[in-house]
Amino acid sequence: MLDSMFPVPSSSLQDSGNGENTRRALKSRHVQLIALGGCIGTGLFVGSGTILAHSGPASLLLAYIVMSFVIWTIMNVLGEMTTYLPLTGASAPMYINRFADKSLAFATSWNYWYAFAILVPTEITACGIIIQYWTKNVNIAVWITIVLVVCVLLNVFAVKLFGETEFWFASIKIIAIMGLIIVGVVIFFGGTPTHDRLGFRYWKGDDAFKEYLVLGAGGRFTGFWNALVRSGFSFILSPELITISAGETEAPRRNIPKAVSRFIYRLVFFYIIGSLVITVIVSSFDPRLNSGAHDASASPFVIGIQNAGIPILNHIINGVVLTSAWSSANCFLYSGSRTLYSAACIGEAPKIFSTCNRWGVPYVSVLTTSAIACLAYLNVSSGPGRVFTWLTNISTVSGFISWVAVLIAYLRFRKALIYSNLLDNLPFRTALQPYNTYIVLAFISILALTNGFNVFVGGHFNASDFVAAYVTIPIFLVLYFGHKIYTKNWKWLIPIKSIDLITGLDEVERLDSECPERAPRNIIEKIWFWIA
Repeated sequence: MLDSMFPVPSSSLQDSGNGENTRRALKSRHVQLIALGGCIGTGLFVGSGTILAHSGPASLLLAYIVMSFVIWTIMNVLGEMTTYLPLTGASAPMYINRFADKSLAFATSWNYWYAFAILVPTEITACGIIIQYWTKNVNIAVWITIVLVVCVLLNVFAVKLFGETEFWFASIKIIAIMGLIIVGVVIFFGGTPTHDRLGFRYWKGDDAFKEYLVLGAGGRFTGFWNALVRSGFSFILSPELITISAGETEAPRRNIPKAVSRFIYRLVFFYIIGSLVITVIVSSFDPRLNSGAHDASASPFVIGIQNAGIPILNHIINGVVLTSAWSSANCFLYSGSRTLYSAACIGEAPKIFSTCNRWGVPYVSVLTTSAIACLAYLNVSSGPGRVFTWLTNISTVSGFISWVAVLIAYLRFRKALIYSNLLDNLPFRTALQPYNTYIVLAFISILALTNGFNVFVGGHFNASDFVAAYVTIPIFLVLYFGHKIYTKNWKWLIPIKSIDLITGLDEVERLDSECPERAPRNIIEKIWFWIA
């Protein structure tokens, strides 16, 4: 019946150039912590301090709450589509290609790759700056080289090595954040050498919502909006990590929903509780928050701990921040290479990028993405903080644009399921759909357009900041319309009745039958199955 309802084209995924394909070697615990580890980087540990300084504690906390809802929605959207079709070479653009429009998929593929590729030098830049916290006697180019080489090596060999590395990197982050939250609670109640009980001292009066760029109510609103836009960098492109890893995951229809469902609880705990702790242990007027540094000296956790008279911890936190940035660079290199691989598989990039080595790793895509990471060497001649800001702005707006395309694809996917009476057969369904998708789609569209609002407000226009904030939009439009002109694809979206929901389902069913789920036999196995 379904076969007669939909024409079944040739597989959307081609074989790689040498007959090798990626391999399913990632376990559930790998997938869960890859997404969480990619999300927890310098944004939470350091970048939150800049937001606090400019916008105030209430704006910071509200921004993380709002963005957590956005990420929850995007994660759910990708989770539903990915669980339905967790194909080899899975990526967000692959679903945009299947359910929305080929030209939109083409532009989004290259935008995703560009964003991931830019995020790699962003995090590598942060690594170099973080290491300089301990010594500035060594040229930053040395540290950049070491971090870059290690990331390339971890990505060019078997994916299981990458998965294990990220599992332990992310575990360090999680343990560190839990420890910092506990320390923050102790500081809050005055259990420190200074015995100063802080409470909500820094939330009093107008200090909760700080004025930004202009005075009065308008300044407090721009402060909140600044917090929203800047908090986007902390979360940017992290939901996609689960989708990208789906093509190399064991039993994806079981493990992807597990990763998606647990992600939001961990995200809420680490970001919302973590940001609340930050706002009560350090004043938003502390000059060290706005020093322009990107190492532990500007971390609000470190500043709050030092103010409380607790020694040594600043060096430990700097080490954690270093592993966080290094881990994020590693994750984004993986994601960028797999995005390029997926684009090649669906014919939106040269076929050479689908070439895999004997371990099933698309090494040409890895090496090409690594080449973009050499932008980190801009730090050798330019101010590290300036370069970091440019790269952050570019990657953030790229992520916003990509999310808009993903949400459009999901709405088409859902309408196609309803049209075919398949919605009730969807193996993984999430709450509040499709209403929250419409809300988040409108919200993210506004964020993408106002990403660089600060260059227009209060007479602070700066040409380089304007270009960094908006250069991605014309690039995306050129790719989109250029593809339509080249392919003579004049339809805005694939008609609902023509959307292919069938191709690849046989592969998914085969994977389910090869990896049956075994029930835990005792309490120890129950705990381990929950973790893994």
